[in-house]
Amino acid sequence: MSEKACANCHFLTKENSCPKCKSSSLSEDYSGLVVLFDAENSAIAKVMGVKDKGRYVLKVR
Repeated sequence: MSEKACANCHFLTKENSCPKCKSSSLSEDYSGLVVLFDAENSAIAKVMGVKDKGRYVLKVR
């Protein structure tokens, strides 16, 4: 099973719906992987608007 990126919050998951925002709008076409360990102190997380640690993508097509 391939990983899918949520079109709303950009979270990367293997499930059929996003566990973060509960959206079913997922895509297998994405680019730019970001792994956040400390989202509260991360400049990238602030720009992306992310508050939780996890695996995210930069662009979802």
